[in-house]
Amino acid sequence: MLLNEMFNDNNGEYQDLSHDNSVSKMTDLRKTKLTLAQINQLRKMNDQRNVEYAEEIGRVRKQYGTTAAPQPGL
Repeated sequence: MLLNEMFNDNNGEYQDLSHDNSVSKMTDLRKTKLTLAQINQLRKMNDQRNVEYAEEIGRVRKQYGTTAAPQPGL
Protein backbone atom coordinates (compact mmCIF):
# COMPACT_ATOMS: atom_id res chain seq x y z
CA MET A 1 0.00 0.00 0.00
CA LEU A 2 1.26 3.41 -0.86
CA LEU A 3 1.44 6.02 1.85
CA ASN A 4 -0.84 8.41 0.01
CA GLU A 5 -3.49 5.68 -0.36
CA MET A 6 -4.08 5.85 3.39
CA PHE A 7 -4.95 9.54 3.24
CA ASN A 8 -7.03 9.56 0.05
CA ASP A 9 -10.71 8.65 -0.07
CA ASN A 10 -10.24 6.28 -2.99
CA ASN A 11 -9.45 3.21 -0.85
CA GLY A 12 -12.93 1.86 -1.48
CA GLU A 13 -12.39 1.52 -5.20
CA TYR A 14 -9.55 -0.97 -4.71
CA GLN A 15 -11.32 -3.31 -2.35
CA ASP A 16 -14.99 -3.96 -1.78
CA LEU A 17 -15.56 -5.79 1.49
CA SER A 18 -19.03 -6.88 0.43
CA HIS A 19 -17.40 -9.37 -1.97
CA ASP A 20 -15.56 -11.08 0.88
CA ASN A 21 -17.94 -13.78 2.03
CA SER A 22 -15.33 -16.22 3.31
CA VAL A 23 -14.55 -16.32 6.99
CA SER A 24 -11.31 -18.00 8.00
CA LYS A 25 -11.09 -20.00 11.19
CA MET A 26 -8.10 -21.10 13.23
CA THR A 27 -8.73 -24.71 12.18
CA ASP A 28 -8.53 -23.93 8.45
CA LEU A 29 -5.27 -25.40 7.21
CA ARG A 30 -5.72 -25.12 3.45
CA LYS A 31 -5.30 -22.01 1.39
CA THR A 32 -8.41 -20.62 -0.20
CA LYS A 33 -8.67 -21.10 -3.94
CA LEU A 34 -9.07 -18.04 -6.12
CA THR A 35 -11.75 -18.00 -8.75
CA LEU A 36 -11.16 -16.64 -12.23
CA ALA A 37 -13.33 -13.65 -11.38
CA GLN A 38 -11.16 -12.86 -8.36
CA ILE A 39 -7.96 -13.22 -10.40
CA ASN A 40 -9.41 -10.92 -13.08
CA GLN A 41 -10.37 -8.37 -10.41
CA LEU A 42 -6.82 -8.49 -8.99
CA ARG A 43 -5.39 -7.98 -12.48
CA LYS A 44 -7.64 -4.95 -13.04
CA MET A 45 -6.63 -3.47 -9.69
CA ASN A 46 -2.96 -3.98 -10.54
CA ASP A 47 -3.44 -2.36 -13.96
CA GLN A 48 -5.18 0.62 -12.32
CA ARG A 49 -2.33 1.04 -9.84
CA ASN A 50 0.21 0.89 -12.68
CA VAL A 51 -1.66 3.64 -14.55
CA GLU A 52 -1.83 5.79 -11.42
CA TYR A 53 1.87 5.21 -10.76
CA ALA A 54 2.77 6.24 -14.32
CA GLU A 55 0.69 9.42 -13.95
CA GLU A 56 2.36 10.19 -10.62
CA ILE A 57 5.84 9.68 -12.14
CA GLY A 58 4.86 11.99 -15.02
CA ARG A 59 3.79 14.70 -12.58
CA VAL A 60 6.99 14.32 -10.55
CA ARG A 61 9.17 14.48 -13.67
CA LYS A 62 7.32 17.56 -14.84
CA GLN A 63 7.66 19.21 -11.44
CA TYR A 64 11.31 18.41 -10.80
CA GLY A 65 12.59 18.08 -14.38
CA THR A 66 15.07 20.47 -15.87
CA THR A 67 13.87 23.12 -18.25
CA ALA A 68 15.33 23.40 -21.71
CA ALA A 69 18.06 26.03 -21.84
CA PRO A 70 17.60 28.68 -24.54
CA GLN A 71 19.92 28.00 -27.42
CA PRO A 72 22.16 30.84 -28.57
CA GLY A 73 21.49 32.25 -32.00
CA LEU A 74 17.78 31.41 -32.13
